[in-house]
Amino acid sequence: MFVLVEMVDTVRIPPWQFERKLNDSIAEELNKKLANKVVYNVGLCICLFDITKLEDAYVFPGDGASHTKVSLGFFDDILIPPESLQQPAKFDEAEQVWVWEYETEEGAHDLYMDTGEELRFRVVDESFVDTSPTGPSSAEAASSSEELPRKEAPYTLVGSICEPGLGLLSWWTSS
Repeated sequence: MFVLVEMVDTVRIPPWQFERKLNDSIAEELNKKLANKVVYNVGLCICLFDITKLEDAYVFPGDGASHTKVSLGFFDDILIPPESLQQPAKFDEAEQVWVWEYETEEGAHDLYMDTGEELRFRVVDESFVDTSPTGPSSAEAASSSEELPRKEAPYTLVGSICEPGLGLLSWWTSS
């Protein structure tokens, strides 16, 4: 089972990061502290999902860093392949969204799966990739490749919404 956890923490931003945007610096520090770590009474934290609240930053005497209290949520890398959508489903090229063609006695109704909508899904697979830094191998050092290394998410879930009650929460709320 996977859950989105909201936490509150005070984040220390060292002075050499003051030139960056505050949200970027805080996200980097939180991921360093919590991503791929086991947190007591929470479990394995995957990665930062969102910063929901920022309070005022403080600089304490004797420490040049800023300290900012934040509320945050975790996890973003969830994939639901087309064959795991409610069927029949089609991709609407004009709207750039998936559409569930829901059949009723009155005919078919198009239920759009808009980006950013909350949904309920079942986890069918998970993938953990070790993203620890490694040194170049001798073969890589010898070749002068101009390709940039491909960034992979350290943890990915594959989900399914092709069962009753799964999918966008707005589909299943009673009026």
